[in-house]
Amino acid sequence: MSERFNLSDWALKHKSFVWYLMIVSMLAGLMAYVTIGREEDPDFTIKTMVITAALPGATVQETLDQVTDRIEKKLLEVDELDFTKSVTWPGVSIVYVNLLPTTRGPQIPPIWQEIRNMMGDIRGEFPPEFAGFKFNDRFGDVYGNIYAFTSDGFTPREVRDMIEDIRREVQQLDDAGDVVIFGDREEAIYLDFSPEKMAALGVNQDQVQATLAAQNAIVPSGVIEAGPERVLVRVSGKFLNAQSLEDVNLRVGDRFFRLTDVATVRRGYKDPATELFRFNGEEAIGLGVGMRKGANILAFGEQLDEVIDRAESKLPIGVEIHKVSDQPKIVDEAVGHFTRALAEAVIIVMAVSVLAVGLRAGLVVALAVPLTLGITFVVLEYTGFTLQRISLGALIIALGLLVDDAMIAVETMIYRLEKGDGRHQAASYAWRTIAFPMLSGTLITVAGFIPIGLNNSNAGEFTFSLFVVIAVSLLVSWFVAVLYSPLLGVTFLPKNLGHKHKGPGIAMRMFQTALRGAMRARWLVLVVILAGFVASVYSLRFVEQQFFPNSDRTELLINMTLPQNASIEETSAQMKAMEAHLKDHDGVSYWSTYVGRSALRFLLTSEPATPSANFGQIVIQTTGLEARDKLRDELRKVAAEEFPGTDVLVKLLAIGPPVGRPVQYRLSGPDIAKVRDLGRELTAIVASDDRLESIAMDWNAPARVIKVDILQDKARQLNLTARDISIALNTIYNGKGVTNLRDQTYLIDIIARGDRTTSESIDTLFNLQLSTADGGTIPLSSVADFRFETEQPVVIQRNRMPTVTVEAALATKDQPATIVKALKKQIEEFDSALPAGYHVEVGGSVEKSAESQGPIAAVAPMMILIIITLVMVQMQSFRLAFIVLSVAPLGLIGVVIALITAKAPMGFVAILGILALSGILIRNSIILVDRIEALRKQGMEAWDAVFEATVTRARPIVLTAAAASLALIPISRQVFWGPMAYALMGGIIVGTVITLIFVPAQYLIVFRIKRDTKQAG
Repeated sequence: MSERFNLSDWALKHKSFVWYLMIVSMLAGLMAYVTIGREEDPDFTIKTMVITAALPGATVQETLDQVTDRIEKKLLEVDELDFTKSVTWPGVSIVYVNLLPTTRGPQIPPIWQEIRNMMGDIRGEFPPEFAGFKFNDRFGDVYGNIYAFTSDGFTPREVRDMIEDIRREVQQLDDAGDVVIFGDREEAIYLDFSPEKMAALGVNQDQVQATLAAQNAIVPSGVIEAGPERVLVRVSGKFLNAQSLEDVNLRVGDRFFRLTDVATVRRGYKDPATELFRFNGEEAIGLGVGMRKGANILAFGEQLDEVIDRAESKLPIGVEIHKVSDQPKIVDEAVGHFTRALAEAVIIVMAVSVLAVGLRAGLVVALAVPLTLGITFVVLEYTGFTLQRISLGALIIALGLLVDDAMIAVETMIYRLEKGDGRHQAASYAWRTIAFPMLSGTLITVAGFIPIGLNNSNAGEFTFSLFVVIAVSLLVSWFVAVLYSPLLGVTFLPKNLGHKHKGPGIAMRMFQTALRGAMRARWLVLVVILAGFVASVYSLRFVEQQFFPNSDRTELLINMTLPQNASIEETSAQMKAMEAHLKDHDGVSYWSTYVGRSALRFLLTSEPATPSANFGQIVIQTTGLEARDKLRDELRKVAAEEFPGTDVLVKLLAIGPPVGRPVQYRLSGPDIAKVRDLGRELTAIVASDDRLESIAMDWNAPARVIKVDILQDKARQLNLTARDISIALNTIYNGKGVTNLRDQTYLIDIIARGDRTTSESIDTLFNLQLSTADGGTIPLSSVADFRFETEQPVVIQRNRMPTVTVEAALATKDQPATIVKALKKQIEEFDSALPAGYHVEVGGSVEKSAESQGPIAAVAPMMILIIITLVMVQMQSFRLAFIVLSVAPLGLIGVVIALITAKAPMGFVAILGILALSGILIRNSIILVDRIEALRKQGMEAWDAVFEATVTRARPIVLTAAAASLALIPISRQVFWGPMAYALMGGIIVGTVITLIFVPAQYLIVFRIKRDTKQAG
């Protein structure tokens, strides 16, 4: 094929057109770079749906049996189901449906619809009191822009109305996604009935409520067809405000009285609140703004700022808007940081090229960088990829590799020019001799990244753009090397370099001496390198394992979890005590507080907690990384000293799929109490490792309950039922919806309940008077006995089995895998001693890491097969293929040396880099072995061919290794890319040295070549 068509020759015959293509490539690349989307981290699909169901009045056990279990049992029919996790309170069940990590994004919406249909199918199997389902299939929605509205002199309702107007304007933006209001107090009108006053008047509360509901009902009152016109009839009497309720006169039986004679009417906000939101300690209402998928976040941020600025100028004095989360700004800074790193890497690579081969030849090589990047940006923009942490890091990794082809092509041209060929002949010769070995090497390098491209776990989806960017850029670099570089070489290289050849320099002479020694002592070289490989495999045990590192963002999170029976008022009070330590702190810019819930998902890698009255979260924006770490240590000490009995977790944001506390163990079994008790024993084992802190169980102690044992015979004598008594008690303590006040677009509940002295006291239960159907009253104690008991306030299940999770944070810099390994023996002994049906599983980052590495292991055979096939296609010889492939694992020697020296962990991304390293080393080996074979075919003695080929290929291989390694320096300082950068730098440097020493020695051994043997093998 190379004789029939020579692409480099064609390019030189169509210079103007090729120059045009180069100009277009540069300009199109520049335009694509400007318009391509920006993100902080790549998008990945959250494969979780939330089902909420209610059975009011049921106990935890009844809710488990009648609601949770029915839902979870039906969900087992979903083929893509990974596991279910349920959280059950008395009367309420929340089930998290988690799909297999291998489920593809486009498959998910139909699955969510299938689950909705399934729940509809079993709706008739639930008790009559079942209140229905709620579905949240947008659990992964991200609200990158969050605003807090504080006010002075305005009611929450007035502020809410202002926010609604702003929300409407934001929703008009083309790229706006979901826009939500949170932290607002829902209005209510309370009718605080006094049981004593009702009894004095002989009035039954149910009759009063029924009368009020009937007066306020929306009922059609007819249309009069009056000849040529239709006249609507309207009946007045509906409640307009709280005053209209106070003015109501009632007649029940033969009694006529005002509503205010038996109840106090007050308009306020639902009490207790379900959630609270504060900004810098002030009560606030929040606005969360999402963005349409695929939109440019920087452009959207500018549009959103205009809307908010315009709205803020119209707000009255006393109402202020504060930015809580500004993702466009963070993305701009993050992408800018990576772009600077990319620019540094480009300069490094171009400088290496110029310094290595001279100004003119270096310019030819260096120009391959912008040409390749330009075309790569066009492809990425067209295929919908964005610039973010992974894709920009991949570009930096690819930089040192993409000049390889151009470097080899230019080196080959220089070699022929030094031999006296003309520039055109030299360019044509380069295509004939190295174009297809370079293509094979490029494809093999790309194949090394296949485990990333075909890894269908969450972590694989997160890093997928790494594969795309490297594959595209390397393939483009080959086309640049064979199409553009020959024309650039003919243009910039001098006509004849023969007279400039001065012989080898000092470095080359030293290398030649070492090479001759290695060739003579080839068996010793083989033994030493294999011993080094074995030592590196053994030394892997000293490299700590990691999933993904913590983020380098400046936010700090505080999760506070009180005992499960704690009220939201107590949760709020404790969080205020924590906030006091943040006020006027030099390291704090601002903070936002969420009581009864966690923050909105302002970052894809953050995971909202299950809403609960005993939980709260504070998100702190610190002034910098140093201030963040210092504040974290301070707050840890504060938590330990001032918040006994409260689980306080001070943590950083994560990079990659969320895992919660890094060290986790799950204990499952059939009996709730037994699981809870065994969980305490498991907690003691985990707590024995002093490298862990903030150790907690996700559910624990039972809560106090009052059992009202109804004396059924006495109750029946008074025509009372258990249902009547339950409803009466619920109305007094929690309230009962009577009707609604229709106020503009709001429906304000009118709630009847006992007055505060009655509803907020346990003691009043024992002296409570119940109304009878005839208007009389009886003491509750006459038909019931009272006793205190304990009951589990919440139960968490996994796959229909009660499961307690023991969670722990890291107190030191040790990695979770290291600690889990240290605890392994104790945990296994504990697990083996458990009763039948009970077992312990490892969770947290260790489990997630194993899940992400599983698909890598599954895909690795395909990667190996593709690489071997490409090597065989190029080599056409089993022995040559063996020589080339034997280099692949030897880069591990440099990897282990680099990671141990830098004290860097072996993370998920580092593992991907190590896999890719094999392709890089094989590529270099192909170029070298192919040259050896070419020289032997030209009639050169085998020994001399090995020596000559190694010497001539040493410079481009070393220069490429230098470029690839030095290009990684800008990202080696980063938390996320550091371990991979060190692994690749160590592997490339040591692997390159091994390639230039080991491959010649291996070739001589395999073909049994001796110094004086001609054409051996």
